[in-house]
Amino acid sequence: FMQDWKKFVFSDRSFAGKAKTVFEYQFQNNPIYRRFCEALEVGPDTIINVEDIPLMPIKAFKEANMSCRPNENPDLIFKSSGTGDMQRSTHRVKDAELYRQSVLKGFRQFYDLDRAVVLVYTPGYAENEHSSLIWMANELIKTDKIKKSRFLPLNEPMSQAEIDDIAASGRRLILFGAAFGLIDLVEKSSVTLPSNSFVIETGGMKTHRREMNRYEMHQKLGEGFGLDISRIHSEYGMCEMLSQAYATGGQWFRSVPWMQVSIQHPDNPQSRASLFKEGRIGVIDLANVHSCSFLLTGDRGVKNEEGRFKVLGRWHPINLRGCNFLIDDD
Repeated sequence: FMQDWKKFVFSDRSFAGKAKTVFEYQFQNNPIYRRFCEALEVGPDTIINVEDIPLMPIKAFKEANMSCRPNENPDLIFKSSGTGDMQRSTHRVKDAELYRQSVLKGFRQFYDLDRAVVLVYTPGYAENEHSSLIWMANELIKTDKIKKSRFLPLNEPMSQAEIDDIAASGRRLILFGAAFGLIDLVEKSSVTLPSNSFVIETGGMKTHRREMNRYEMHQKLGEGFGLDISRIHSEYGMCEMLSQAYATGGQWFRSVPWMQVSIQHPDNPQSRASLFKEGRIGVIDLANVHSCSFLLTGDRGVKNEEGRFKVLGRWHPINLRGCNFLIDDD
């Protein structure tokens, strides 16, 4: 197989062709994924279309070493946030440079990073030394040649003087962080962001004391920071994925070219749901080349005719059929 997977993943070859090549590599080298495929009686010989590739329930990252190089030390280890002895997802990242490229190339698909200052606010993640979100934010900060990008200190209000200084530098401000952390920041601060700023929230709503849907949250952030609601954006990512999708105003997400999102049928998670029908979000993330690229998430969503998708919250399965030892959800 490939010597240089980075060039391959980000190349402009057809997505379907790349996905089939990655499937063959993972079928041969990831013993957990192979066992799952064999239980479904699927192998390289039976794959005709991308839709035929089995999606592994994301819970596998809690239960097994989801790696194509299980005997080698990874460059990075990411763990989902969690408390105490709670079982957490673990993503062993074989190639840190591949993840770095996925983060930066992906972000640049949507934002002019080289003309931006990125301020990051991530309470609740800062104490997780294996947070993929913190690692990602660090990489965005490092690209800033004028050294104004940084993590904001926790539990302190934002400084209008710092914001005005960023505006005077001619750079666009991007405020990036966990959803309810940003809500708390709005409540602590009395600042107005420049009208061309973007606020990007990364979800993280489920562990918070308040119930609020995404639209209400975006309204509150827009009003609190003095921005039009179209400037409040969302990022969709997780520790089990090395790529992200973005909703740049509104509720509909677009993914990067090396990632494809599907909505899987509620009764049969290995087949696709119709457009605008609710189902479970499936992801093919080719940046996960050394772990598992074919994932059935724990999220509920719908897809539109443009190929964009909307996240509707957590998936609560009734009784999913299939390979039960891996599909039974929390």
